[in-house]
Amino acid sequence: MDNKSTMSKMQDSLILSVRQIMKDKIKLLPNENQVFFKRMYSHKNLDKPIDLVIDDMEEDKLEWALSQIETTLNKIQKQK
Repeated sequence: MDNKSTMSKMQDSLILSVRQIMKDKIKLLPNENQVFFKRMYSHKNLDKPIDLVIDDMEEDKLEWALSQIETTLNKIQKQK
């Protein structure tokens, strides 16, 4: 196995991990936040399940989207 394919597999694994983290964390948010997330990342299909919205997201949007989820969770925690 060459170095390039090893890096590619590692990148694919990291992307899958980020998607799973997003799926787990977004389910901790209230429904209105999940709907807002869908409007941002799946505005043409708001009926799409949130897991599929995340699965279908472009890779270059994942980092920012995860940051948005975590920021919202932190704000909610501070309000408690």
